[in-house]
Amino acid sequence: MKSWHWASLLLALALSGCATVPGTTTDRVDGRKVEYVQAGQGAPVVVFENGLGATLDWWAKVWPDTVAETRSLAYHRAGYGHSDAPLSPRDGAQVVDELRALLRARNLPPPYVLVGHSLGGLYMQLFARKYPGEVAALVLVDSTHPDQVKGAGNPENWPTWLKVVFRATTSDTAKQELAALDATGNQVSNLPVDPSVPVWVLSALRATGAPSAVADDANRKRADIAHLYPGSTQVWVDSGHGVPLEKPEAVVSAIRDAVRAARASRDVHKAQ
Repeated sequence: MKSWHWASLLLALALSGCATVPGTTTDRVDGRKVEYVQAGQGAPVVVFENGLGATLDWWAKVWPDTVAETRSLAYHRAGYGHSDAPLSPRDGAQVVDELRALLRARNLPPPYVLVGHSLGGLYMQLFARKYPGEVAALVLVDSTHPDQVKGAGNPENWPTWLKVVFRATTSDTAKQELAALDATGNQVSNLPVDPSVPVWVLSALRATGAPSAVADDANRKRADIAHLYPGSTQVWVDSGHGVPLEKPEAVVSAIRDAVRAARASRDVHKAQ
């Protein structure tokens, strides 16, 4: 999560109104309760990962068009919604392992189109690098950079008001995820990129406020994410950080392109 994003997230939540993803349910996975929603038909399966402090309802405006295209799953990580509170560290490796366990429990076969917003994008980057054979495509929606909290992006450099708002409005789980963000970023950076996995990078044009060292650093990192994935498609979206709520059509378009690319690759392999 970038340093200014918490205020942007609060604004986007206000804009979202009563938008929800219908049909959520819970299941026991490895002895813990997980809340999720699954709908649609076909392959590849699209898997959504939420940002820091965000619920699966952030995908409410993207969900209907996605499930019309293919089978899809959105869920709440441990400590969110009606999912059980976490008992394990909140670094990316743990989050990815828990997501894979859920996908196996739901009998959803790879390869997947992984879609992640903000911190969810960092988790999906780790998934794609750690298990490239299980990934058909990657869609990063104003994703957190692996080096996000290094240098000027360190939370110690946040303005005082933002630190106060974050402490007052976030759960213990979100605080744990933020504390583990640098470790998660290192986990991503220490693994190679598989060039066979196509990547779409959606970057928000209006996520920063007044110019500052922190904002400039974050903008450089936002632009750099596409450079981490040679051959990726970067789309600059006229939006704040809450792209799934503010410009859902941009996310839907990228998902459709990713699904079609995955199907085309599958058909080629079948023909060989």
